[in-house]
Amino acid sequence: MARAARKTETKAQLQAKVAKQSAALQTLVRARYDAAQTTNLNQRHWSMADYYSADAALSPEVRRKLRARARYEIANNSYAAGMASTWANDLIGTGPRLQLDLGPDVDANRVRRVEMAVFDWMVDIDLARKLRISKIAKFGDGEAFGVLTNNRRLRGVQLDVKLVEAEQICDPSGFPNPGEVDGVRFDADGNVIDYWITRHHPGSLLPGWSVDGRWESADNVLHWYHATRPGQHRGVGEIVPALELFAMLRRYTLAVVTAAETAADFAAILKTTMPADGAGAAGIDAWETMPIVRGMMMSAPEGWEPYQLKPEQPTGTYDSFVRRILNEIARAVNMPYIVAAMDSSSANYSSMRGDYLVYRKHQATERGDVERVILDPLLNKWLDEAALVPGMIPDGLPPVAEWNWTWTWDGHEHVDPTKESEAEAMQLETNTSTLAEICAKRGKNWQQVLRQRAAEKQLARELGLTAEPAPVAAEDDDQDLEAADGYRPPQAARAAARRGLDLRDEYGRGGTAVGIARARDIANGRSLSLDTIGRMVSFFARHAAYKKNHTVDPPSNSYISWLLWGGDAGREWAERTWKREQEAAEAT
Repeated sequence: MARAARKTETKAQLQAKVAKQSAALQTLVRARYDAAQTTNLNQRHWSMADYYSADAALSPEVRRKLRARARYEIANNSYAAGMASTWANDLIGTGPRLQLDLGPDVDANRVRRVEMAVFDWMVDIDLARKLRISKIAKFGDGEAFGVLTNNRRLRGVQLDVKLVEAEQICDPSGFPNPGEVDGVRFDADGNVIDYWITRHHPGSLLPGWSVDGRWESADNVLHWYHATRPGQHRGVGEIVPALELFAMLRRYTLAVVTAAETAADFAAILKTTMPADGAGAAGIDAWETMPIVRGMMMSAPEGWEPYQLKPEQPTGTYDSFVRRILNEIARAVNMPYIVAAMDSSSANYSSMRGDYLVYRKHQATERGDVERVILDPLLNKWLDEAALVPGMIPDGLPPVAEWNWTWTWDGHEHVDPTKESEAEAMQLETNTSTLAEICAKRGKNWQQVLRQRAAEKQLARELGLTAEPAPVAAEDDDQDLEAADGYRPPQAARAAARRGLDLRDEYGRGGTAVGIARARDIANGRSLSLDTIGRMVSFFARHAAYKKNHTVDPPSNSYISWLLWGGDAGREWAERTWKREQEAAEAT
């Protein structure tokens, strides 16, 4: 008995000691996170927060509801439909194109044959359209599935891709199983080994539907999904964070339209000018209606005065509210407002360029995912099957394991093509970029561009179409063409600058980025400031010593550079103009 009492006393003392230490720690440690505190003000806001894992939070039932609601908005909301379509078109466009790099010693024609064979096959299976549909599915459903099949209607390589919706990938047992996540099965290392694919869509109209299907090897399934958490194995729609905003915008718009229509429905309302008892006014029952003849003058009953409801909707803040909501929606899907709303009326060049830079970076990331998840596995499968088709892979190529390739996508139109072209020319001149990189941004193969340009220039020389300096009257060169915003170079200087640009384009050398920019200004007859003319005088003074080394055929670098700055005519005009203005300044 005494021993039991001592044990009880010891336990009570221990609990008191722990409580005392906890109180001391709370007194000493004062670190706090506001967001970790639960108060009367924020407890409703955080009431839906949970501690589930990524896969548990995205249970089959949760994903089913999110898919249904996202599809509903895309089908019925013009903004949601436009964003999904625009994202797919901007990302995929007309489809990717294969560009092989098998080394300099490999016959280019044989490489080209393989590239064209892959291109023709991609057209035959309509891959570009399937990729666009997959992006729209990922945008709304959160994931897209493609099953590799054999299409006997195809000639040569019969590999094809069949798209299936997310509902067809499901758990056949209906209960959580270790190593499985709603129709996706993993090995001990976490690698996907196969997918359960139902024979029919659960929402189809076929009678007697069930989860009957088959396990398909992961090697034959392409799974592209939007993941936001570690350990997530099924996708959630990219549009999901904005679903409530879409609903809010539609409700608000409908309310505004209803209010405006209600005000417009009443042509006029009769209000009595007599006392409340109606004495002295003609008798009219409350809520009585009467027809009004259009375009006619009518008399109101005695003691009644007509007036119209004042329309209060839409208010002056309606546009700003819609813009703010669309801005928030667009941010959720990484799309600039000017693209989401198709409205650039309030944007300028700088803001549009800044918005598009972020948009393009996200597109580049998405395209990298498409290449890794879809295109590269598809190409490997195609090569395996093409090796079995006689003549599909030309002889003389290295083993496939040694092949390198990239995917070229459609380029993007620039907001200001002139500024972009000048910037690219400067990057090439200063060796901060390559022609391959610039062509890739425009969706072109740099080797094909060079071959085409070489063929065009050769044909132009054969036809005598090579640009030559235009003959200019002597008296025109002697004139000083002064404009309100500067000094315009004479025709002879313009012709020399154009000739310099043509030679540099033909030979790919001569001049600097500054010289190229100056040549464009001179060739286009733009007004030059006096400071610019002073720099022209300095250039010709520095380079006059090299004039004796100029060669015309082939043109030397110094000769091309001399022409870019206006040639002899430009030198004479610049020195004359500079001297005259300096003398005038000294006289004043």
